[in-house]
Amino acid sequence: MRSKVFLLAIVALLALAFQPVLAQTSEDEIVNRYLEAARKKQIRKLGWLAVNFGVNRINRNNDYNRFVSYENSRFTGADWQWLNVAPIVGVDFGVMLSRRFAWNLGGEYWFNFGQKLTGTYTYNTGGTPVQVTDPESKLTVWGAYTGVQYYLLNPPSVRERLTRTALRVGGSVGWYTVAWDLWPEYANLNLSTSTSTGVNTTYKDNAPALTINLGADHPLGFYGLVLSADVDYLYLNFDRVAWYNSIDQEVVATWAGTPDTRVDLNFSGVRGRIQVKRFINW
Repeated sequence: MRSKVFLLAIVALLALAFQPVLAQTSEDEIVNRYLEAARKKQIRKLGWLAVNFGVNRINRNNDYNRFVSYENSRFTGADWQWLNVAPIVGVDFGVMLSRRFAWNLGGEYWFNFGQKLTGTYTYNTGGTPVQVTDPESKLTVWGAYTGVQYYLLNPPSVRERLTRTALRVGGSVGWYTVAWDLWPEYANLNLSTSTSTGVNTTYKDNAPALTINLGADHPLGFYGLVLSADVDYLYLNFDRVAWYNSIDQEVVATWAGTPDTRVDLNFSGVRGRIQVKRFINW
């Protein structure tokens, strides 16, 4: 009987001795589990910010190129060049909607492309020839777009962001504006009167755009930066390019001097873009 009481006393003393350690271990586990749950709850979304640079390879069979070929026949010594490419800079913001799907929103600006000639040239407007100094035909395009991306391979994750090269496809829709500056003496066409209308101002138009793309994202390994490369096809056709004179008459450029040869600025073509991207959590 005494031995049983002695053993029970030893067990009780050991339990009292190890109680603070067990309690501390249990408290640490609870705190760690709480912090881990809070961290997982806090980081709920993954997105990115990016800047991109690209070039649009414009289809050579377009009204603008017909226009400059026609104008070359009316100038003495001038050589207007066909459109070839347009340099582009843009920004892009995106959010992962699921493991593989993402939504993105962005905007882009096409640097001035076209041409400015240096010197004085004789220009035949269909009447008395005039002297034109430093004529130019410059175009500027800007717009905004929104679309979706689908990651085919190695999608980024909320916990790890992007750790391996990813492959994706996507598409977007957008709204774009063009501004076209021509030399003041250009013999335009007034659609109301079929005659030239004074000094030219900037011809403008707005149009929707559609893009489909194939891209790859590669982590650079520093500052969380990612290098992306995209190849896409852009459909963008401005078919109401004009300006309105002081009496609200529509004035247009043409590629043969007749109403049915109005210039539509078709900038559809294949594009290449390089992006510097950074994924962010919140």
